[in-house]
Amino acid sequence: MSGALSLKGLVKKFGDELAVDGVDLEIGEGEFFSLLGPSGCGKTTTLRMVAGFEKPDSGTIHLDGQSLEQVAPHKRPVNTVFQSYALFPFLTVEENVAFGLRYQRATKAETKRKVAEALDHVQMGSFAKRKPYQLSGGQQQRVALARALVLEPTVLLLDEPMGALDAKLRKQLQLELRLLQQSIGTTFVYVTHDQEEALTMSDRLAVLHAGKVVQVGTPSEVYSQPATSYVATFLGTTNLFSATVTAIDADALTCTVAQTTLSVSRADHAPTVGDDVSLMVRPERVEITPLDAISAPDAERTNIVPGKVVALTFRGAHTGVLLDCSGLGLEAEVANIRGEPPHWLTTGSAVRAKVSPAALRLLVS
Repeated sequence: MSGALSLKGLVKKFGDELAVDGVDLEIGEGEFFSLLGPSGCGKTTTLRMVAGFEKPDSGTIHLDGQSLEQVAPHKRPVNTVFQSYALFPFLTVEENVAFGLRYQRATKAETKRKVAEALDHVQMGSFAKRKPYQLSGGQQQRVALARALVLEPTVLLLDEPMGALDAKLRKQLQLELRLLQQSIGTTFVYVTHDQEEALTMSDRLAVLHAGKVVQVGTPSEVYSQPATSYVATFLGTTNLFSATVTAIDADALTCTVAQTTLSVSRADHAPTVGDDVSLMVRPERVEITPLDAISAPDAERTNIVPGKVVALTFRGAHTGVLLDCSGLGLEAEVANIRGEPPHWLTTGSAVRAKVSPAALRLLVS
């Protein structure tokens, strides 16, 4: 079983609307790859073109080096799990899973074996005789997954399959789905608008916006090193500032934000002095200490600014802190190591905020 998928220059229009605008993606064999973006960004249309449900206006789709453009949907070595599950209500769980095997002319013994294996994969073997209406949403999702896997597709396409489930169940199934993919080795292409799902499950992900791929990378790369302001703000919470480059040396840039001067580790691209840029830093990388704490050594005083706590938001594992640093609004996170914020952290208290040069990222747009 391989499963290397190559999409080049995919374009799809619906009337005058450009749904997919030149998508290029290389998805490796056995990868869990996510397409992440808001509604209308083109991710589901891209998935449907791979499945054969939509025909590209231009571009190519190759699976293991073979073109899929002239292959009918039912003959492609791919299968799809939809958000609606689309189970047959009048069939039992095992009959639902076995349905597609009818068209592969599998023997009764082979069908029984494959169905049992597929149900075991998704921990639904004991529910084989039940009807869909006798199952919970999470159990129905597992049956839909088994029905897709029983046909042994080279690539499994998943179109927001957890969208109808509650938050707690989604978290549980995210882990189960990731472990399942790793155990069977099938290439998964997963469509979602949920950032946590994409970060939790993916080997790599692509962020889409207005029909285009704006960044591809591992979850940690895309989260920590967003390529654009759009990616930075879409994926997680971030502080994003307009700044001006005021100095450049071999190792760092100096930027002015409001009335604050910050040192930034050298960027991937090379701005010039006077350029207007965007700076970002994630809240969890902003360090806060009391204003009357012992001063740091000179070598550690870079990017330390005084501030005042404007608001605190308790969020369980951490507390969100909104700071006013000489007119610069800054959001930070403080871990609730003892179950609550430190005693010195109260609304109105004076603090120091430190942002290391490496935590700041210079964005192109």
